[in-house]
Amino acid sequence: MEISDAHHPGKKRDDEASTSFAGTPDVATAIPMSETQTGHLAYLVNVYPKVSHSFIQTEIAALERLGLTVSRFTIRRTPESFSSAEDIAEASRTVVLLDGNVFGLASAVARSFLRRPRASLSALWQALCGTRNPVRAFAYFAEAAALAGAMERQVIRHVHVHFGTNPVVVARLASRLAQITYSFTAHGPDEFDAPVALDIPGKIADAGFAVGVSSFGRSQLMRWSDPQHWNRIHVVRCAVAPRFLNQVTDSAAGLATRRITCVARLSAQKGLPLLVEAAARIASSHDFVLDVIGDGEGRAELEAMIRKMGLQDRVHLLGWRSSEDVQEALLASRALILPSFAEGLPVVLMEALALGRPVVTTAIAGIPELVDVTNGWVVPSGSVDALAAAIKALLETGQDRLAEMGRAGQQRVRAMHDPDINARHLSSLLAPLI
Repeated sequence: MEISDAHHPGKKRDDEASTSFAGTPDVATAIPMSETQTGHLAYLVNVYPKVSHSFIQTEIAALERLGLTVSRFTIRRTPESFSSAEDIAEASRTVVLLDGNVFGLASAVARSFLRRPRASLSALWQALCGTRNPVRAFAYFAEAAALAGAMERQVIRHVHVHFGTNPVVVARLASRLAQITYSFTAHGPDEFDAPVALDIPGKIADAGFAVGVSSFGRSQLMRWSDPQHWNRIHVVRCAVAPRFLNQVTDSAAGLATRRITCVARLSAQKGLPLLVEAAARIASSHDFVLDVIGDGEGRAELEAMIRKMGLQDRVHLLGWRSSEDVQEALLASRALILPSFAEGLPVVLMEALALGRPVVTTAIAGIPELVDVTNGWVVPSGSVDALAAAIKALLETGQDRLAEMGRAGQQRVRAMHDPDINARHLSSLLAPLI
């Protein structure tokens, strides 16, 4: 259980701020605003930058194009090595709160108690009450003290958090320590798997606003919050990087191949054993190659399944690849396939559609808001029969029809997941708080 007390010295500010959000538009164009605005805010993520979190980098860059200044904070240092100058620069401008920063955290805690002893005691008590693990509670408090101090030194009034898990705990504690507010984007499925343990209702109650990345996501935040707070819950969809929207390479050749690409973490929620089984069912009747980009704790199990079913020449586990490599792989593929059991709204689906690739995926969470019969195949999650049938249909569909589906997907993504359009929506929510 995380912090459960929804009342703190900043609550009055949050209630006042919430009156600015009278509507709950689902599209970015619903809130008119100027093309640019000024202001300084912080972003907080658990691990940043990260290849799988590239959509956050895309969002920050779009906000900066609008004229906002964004200071990046991460709880933990990314374990990844970057090759692109853009990613290296993003890592260098991101402040790490936790990893190897014992002296800095201790100094932040000491300064917090010296400057505001009552608020510090209150926040520490709330951290201890919010988790059964005192070490974790002290870590959250120390990170919050470091974040609050850094924001005060930079004269930043607001922090936006991605993912509704422990980074929001840190931001929420920081808002008890200093005169700052926070908002957060919940992606799912983690937040929706344990909404009570994560205290999603309390986090929404204390936030300036909360965001779902789909209408489904917004509905889940509404489900676990007080109806009086529904007016502060909005939809701001994740966006694809501009290079996917501005792709100029002729990609028609990929549609003629028999290559299918899956981009996914090798974990239980992605349903990949079902994909291997579906591939085995049609291997004798259809020619195809399935490339799986990603890695994770399920790799050994998948490798064993592939060997057992004799699919070594058909199914390849390629490990992690850079965003540029993923783009090239999608362009060289007939389609993207993602058989997930649990999701929010996967950015890789947007990326594939933006590149003119139809997709095969499952009817869960926010996916049906993006994928339908015009741009792909949506099958019941957990059905190997339906998944195998969809792969057969993909392989038997002519190139002209696939190209038509690809164009429909491109139009859908440009309408719903353009970074600059969505950043204008988000900045209009941030405007009263920064």
